[in-house]
Amino acid sequence: MTVDKSSGSVALAWMPWAAMTVVAVTDIIAGPDVGFLPLVSLGPAFASLVGDWRRTARIGAVALALTVALGLYDGLFDGRRGLTACLSVAGVTGVGLAAAVIRERREAELANVRSIAESAQRVLLRPVPLTVGPLQMAVSYTSAIAEARIGGDLYEVVASPYGVRVIVGDVQGKGLAAVETAAVVLGAFREAAHDEPDLVKLGERLERSLSRELEGEKFVTAVLAEIGAGDEAVFLNFGHPAPMVVRADGTVDFPEPPSYALPLGLGMEGTEGPQPYRVGFVPGDQLLLYTDGVTEARDEEDAFYPLAHRACLLNEPDAHHALEALRADLSEHAVGPPHDDAAMLLVRHQGGPVGGESRKPQ
Repeated sequence: MTVDKSSGSVALAWMPWAAMTVVAVTDIIAGPDVGFLPLVSLGPAFASLVGDWRRTARIGAVALALTVALGLYDGLFDGRRGLTACLSVAGVTGVGLAAAVIRERREAELANVRSIAESAQRVLLRPVPLTVGPLQMAVSYTSAIAEARIGGDLYEVVASPYGVRVIVGDVQGKGLAAVETAAVVLGAFREAAHDEPDLVKLGERLERSLSRELEGEKFVTAVLAEIGAGDEAVFLNFGHPAPMVVRADGTVDFPEPPSYALPLGLGMEGTEGPQPYRVGFVPGDQLLLYTDGVTEARDEEDAFYPLAHRACLLNEPDAHHALEALRADLSEHAVGPPHDDAAMLLVRHQGGPVGGESRKPQ
């Protein structure tokens, strides 16, 4: 018997037996004149909601046998009422069987879609390295699309010859079109991050790659970060929310770019692109890159998520546990299901020179 073990499904699993028991007891107490007997068909009707068609058939057979027994007890087969009750139970059981078969097929299709989405996520949003030299990393992704695990937000970490390079971005729109655009950006970033010694040139490569693929007014906001041998991080911001830097002493900073630039895909000939800016990033510091699905989540009073005031949640010794605590707090703050994708990438500086081997998740 295939029954979901969640509390709601467990209740539905017992509902057929409860309904048939209540009808049987009421019929015996109230007598045949009340006309409760056809309500035994509630058993197979509820059975079709949970479990496979075989379970519905078994409960339907029990319901039919119960109807016959009660009909004989009440003497209803002397007229048409007993036969009518049996036909009602048989008819509802037949409809329930058809509904159970259709539901099982749709559940199988949904399972296939989820499997494909998970495979696409593993290809598009690959696991980030657990560590690169002294840097420890963790990532969190929440899709706004119901039952999906992937959307228009993107992230990647590349250990290049020029330092550890990171991108977090947000594609305009949702659905498959946003996923396709995210794939273009990530593909270009993964290649150019190894080739381009300059972060500005890396951004220009992304702009050219995206301009060949996008049509109309579509765009991608993104922030690029490079953490090299010095005690600093270099940022390149394409219209994206400013990263959050949490210092070892607990102070929080949101370093803004010297001037705001257009998102990727909107850069036009003759317009000035984003200018790189440097921020101190020393052992003990933490860097959180995120999308606007984090800061624009609203509570019951329509207040935005206070990310700066929740930075203390990142004090957990383990980076993954810290980011999970922040994600759980964000979910608790938001009212109802998320209205936008929310991606967060946490980078911790644990001390020592940046570089060396990276360790991937198992």
